[in-house]
Amino acid sequence: MTSTPPQTAQNAQTAQKALSADRRRWFALAIVMTAAFMDLVDVTIVNIAIPSIQKDTGATFSQIQWITAGYALAFAAGLITGGRLGDIHGRKKLFLIGIAGFTLASALCGFAANPEMLVASRILQGAMAALMVPQVLSIVHATFPAEERGKVFGLFGAIVGLGAVSGPLLGALLTQWNIAGLEWRPIFLINLPVGVVGLLLGRKFISESKAPRALRLDVVGVVLVVVGLLMLLYPLTRGRELGWPVWGFLCMAGSILVFAGLVAYERQKARRDGSPLIELELFKVKSFAAGIAVQATFGIALGIFFLVWTMYMQIGLGWSALRAGTTGIPFSVSVSVAAAMSVQKLVPRFGRKVLQTGALLMMTGLLIYIWEADRYGMGIASWQMALPLVVMGLGMGLIVAPLTDAVLADVPKEHSGSASGLINTVQQMGNALGLGLVSVVFFGSISDRLAPSATGPAFAHAFMNSLWWVAGVLGAIFLLMFALPKRAPAGAEAASVADEAGDVGGPAGTDEANEPVLTG
Repeated sequence: MTSTPPQTAQNAQTAQKALSADRRRWFALAIVMTAAFMDLVDVTIVNIAIPSIQKDTGATFSQIQWITAGYALAFAAGLITGGRLGDIHGRKKLFLIGIAGFTLASALCGFAANPEMLVASRILQGAMAALMVPQVLSIVHATFPAEERGKVFGLFGAIVGLGAVSGPLLGALLTQWNIAGLEWRPIFLINLPVGVVGLLLGRKFISESKAPRALRLDVVGVVLVVVGLLMLLYPLTRGRELGWPVWGFLCMAGSILVFAGLVAYERQKARRDGSPLIELELFKVKSFAAGIAVQATFGIALGIFFLVWTMYMQIGLGWSALRAGTTGIPFSVSVSVAAAMSVQKLVPRFGRKVLQTGALLMMTGLLIYIWEADRYGMGIASWQMALPLVVMGLGMGLIVAPLTDAVLADVPKEHSGSASGLINTVQQMGNALGLGLVSVVFFGSISDRLAPSATGPAFAHAFMNSLWWVAGVLGAIFLLMFALPKRAPAGAEAASVADEAGDVGGPAGTDEANEPVLTG
């Protein structure tokens, strides 16, 4: 009887473990995508419930702005830190902490006794999302080989579209149904069962991954990022409410000095111990640097549009939450369809032109919307909004999924957490800037003393004024996209070979340094 050679048995065991891991990673993908979906839904679901929240709690327009902007501020301020903590302590661990905290914060939002508690709970929710969300792309980037990432990012784009369509509709239904007399509160409480299930399944199916080198948290970098963002965004968000005081402008100008100090410190930190919070070397990757600029500007456009659109339909036109939610379905379906097609079929053939076409389509949709809002006035119908919303949705879908792939395509795996944190940070920073600009472009054109009969026309005028701003921002995005590579990344197979050859970064001469550390 011949025994199996130890080496052969070991190889068979290794192959079996690899096969098992291959099956598990798709379960892990479903779990992290569900978490991303939950975060996306939570943002859009709040927008549709704003009038109900305002009516039930007596919240002022400033507090309403903080319910949305407070989340974005905490999210933006913590994302880079969340990504780096995942690199250091394990992306699975931080993902599970994040989803547990997000679920708890959702419960606090749902049981908020007053607007102040709701704002504070939303800030906590944003902070927990900052721990959870960066791990999503990090886990995908570290777990899936290069040749499969296009398909995965295509799925991610479809999830973005599905989140966009589900959020407003689900929020409208939950608000309209007034379950158990809770009015708007179920929009937050619905996160509880989803979060608990995600936490339990995540512990079982997600494999742990870390940066291969021993990294330490850059505390000074964290402080500088948070201080810089707050100095920029807090006075912008509250400026109109406070009468645009001088200290606000000085604070925003001072944030530039803080960010300059951050860059200088991070360079010194990288030279000293190789463990900075922000990997400045990433900005030498052309696709990453250009994509980051587009992400930030795109966030500004979305931050303005979605908030003013909701207030226009529900407060300006006097529509119910359900009517407003269903009106947005053509937009969201179009986003989902275009996002699913763009990465797999269009970008490999047409490259950057796909993203630029998306920006032009969004601008075209906005101009049609402005024309219709002006022509039909207060008598505009939901079906008349369908055309501009479909055109805008197709344009957004052509941008969201390919842009993520373009930004991360050439990023070394060991920096995937930091890169993911940066991507989400700049988009959320742009989103918070957009929400802050709502004070200028929307409320700035509405008098503080309006007769009830003048509220609708004033909101309609402010909406059209805001859309001109959004169209201008999209024009800037179109120009920024010329800095993106003309063609799609060289190809999944080439990237995979580069990964295996150790050409994607990390300490020289060590193959292990170029692969994520996977356990469990």
